[in-house]
Amino acid sequence: MSEPAPAVTRAFVLAAGLGKRMRPVTATVPKPLVEVAGKALLDHALDRAAEAGIETAIVNVHYLPDLIEGHLARRTGGPAIQVSDERAALLETGGGIRKALPLLGDAPFVVLNSDSFWLEGPAPNLRRLIDAWDPARMDALLLVAPTATSLGYDGAGDFVMDADGRLERRGEREVAPFIYAGVAILQPGLFADTPEGAFSLNLLFDRAIAAGRLSGMRLDGQWLHVGTPDAIRAAEERVQASARAP
Repeated sequence: MSEPAPAVTRAFVLAAGLGKRMRPVTATVPKPLVEVAGKALLDHALDRAAEAGIETAIVNVHYLPDLIEGHLARRTGGPAIQVSDERAALLETGGGIRKALPLLGDAPFVVLNSDSFWLEGPAPNLRRLIDAWDPARMDALLLVAPTATSLGYDGAGDFVMDADGRLERRGEREVAPFIYAGVAILQPGLFADTPEGAFSLNLLFDRAIAAGRLSGMRLDGQWLHVGTPDAIRAAEERVQASARAP
């Protein structure tokens, strides 16, 4: 018997950012094309989307867009790719998705930061996230990683999570146990009444929190924050170590 079709079949991959913290690497290479463990970050994201049953991915471009479009044109295998062109203006995470809503349709979709990178646990995390999606009680479902064990991250965390998986922001001057791992499922309706132009997805996360409809799922594995040139080396060493582990 064939597996049932996944509940979510479209993805939006955020690939338009300037990658300032990754300089000088990103002076000539956009951050989504920086290689970790022999593969561009963008390909890690798209390959995981394909493995999870995502049929179509919309990728936004702004910085060094011709390089990203050329790279995408050379890809083989799924998912099918459409480009959302943000050459005219950088729209941030929320504005970039809002611009692409006509391509995404009216069903829930996955959002992936192109630099979201993690070592998998026993089951692929993106498939777990899609399986956990429950539109009756969620407007957004975030993949979250433990703050303490995430490589290359030294912040205070983003969220606390209750026993039912509902997320709240950390309090001021507190340390939160979970960070957003750059992967989410969103209801398109969250974008109603959002501003024209640039805005952050945090606006929508806060709206969902206020409605009691922001949920989280804990990443099974290890999140690797690939934010700086040094972090590339650290991530590659961690990948190699995991490959050698029994």
